[in-house]
Parts: sequence; C-alpha cells; structure tokens
Amino acid sequence: MNSLLKNLGLIIFLCGVVCLCVYYFGTPSNALLVSSLVLEFVGILTYIIINKRID
Repeated sequence: MNSLLKNLGLIIFLCGVVCLCVYYFGTPSNALLVSSLVLEFVGILTYIIINKRID
C-alpha cells in the first residue's frame, strides 16, 4: 500500500502528460491545456508532500 501511495504523485503527473499528448495529437482545446497544467502541478506537489510524510 505504501508503494502505491508513494507513486500517487507520479501517476497524477503522468495523467497530465497524457492530456498533453491528446492535445498534441487530437483536437486542440484550451480545456486540455488547463487540465494538464493542473494535473501536473498537483502531481508534483502530491509527490513531494507524500514522500516527506512517509519517509
């Protein structure tokens, strides 16, 4: 369980990367750009905060 929790931030970050890929290869819209920005920012913060509390 701790290993999945430690990687939660990376999973959220990768969801943001997938949104950017959909934007690049699919139909471009500002909603995809904003959602990818939010997901990547939240993913980085989650990764930092969770790893400080677990370790």
